[in-house]
Amino acid sequence: MSKEEKQALFKEAMGNYPTGVTIVTATTTNNEPVGLTVNSFASVSLDPTLVLWSIDHEVSSIKAFTEGGKFAIHILAGEQQELCKTFASKNVDRFSQCEWEFSANQLPIIQGAFAVLECKTFKTVEAGDHTILIGEVTDIQIEKKNPMLYHRRHFGAIPAEFYPIVTD
Repeated sequence: MSKEEKQALFKEAMGNYPTGVTIVTATTTNNEPVGLTVNSFASVSLDPTLVLWSIDHEVSSIKAFTEGGKFAIHILAGEQQELCKTFASKNVDRFSQCEWEFSANQLPIIQGAFAVLECKTFKTVEAGDHTILIGEVTDIQIEKKNPMLYHRRHFGAIPAEFYPIVTD
C-alpha cells in the first residue's frame, strides 16, 4: 500500500469516527488571543484531571499553545457551526467574529460553548507531524446546551433521536 493510499484510507476511517468539536484558545507573548478548531480532543485521567489534544506543526500560532503554559478548550454547542468554520479558516480575524472575554486565568473564553475547560500545560509530546498537548484542568464551566458532533466530515447538533434536546 502506498503512502497516499494509506493516508486516504486513514482519513476515511477517522472521518467515520464520531467526535465532538472544540475550539482551543490561548494567548501570544503579546497577550493577543489565538484559537483554532480541533477535533483531536480526549480525556486522559481523573486524578489528576487531564485532557489532551494535538496541533499540526504547520499551524502559525503553534508556539502560543506549546510554549504558553496554558490553554482553554471550548466544547462547542450544536448551534455553533459558523463559529467552528470561522476558527477553522485561515487569514480571518477570528475573535472579531464572536463574543469573548479574558478569564481570571487570562485565557480568551468564547461565549456560548457547551463547556469550557481551562488548563495548564501538563506535558507536550512530539508525535509525527503534530504535537500532543496534555493539559491539567484548572477550571470548568458547563452550560445547558447540546454539544456539537463531527462525523463523516460534517458537523452539527447531535440529532434529537440520539440525544434529548436540552433547554434552558
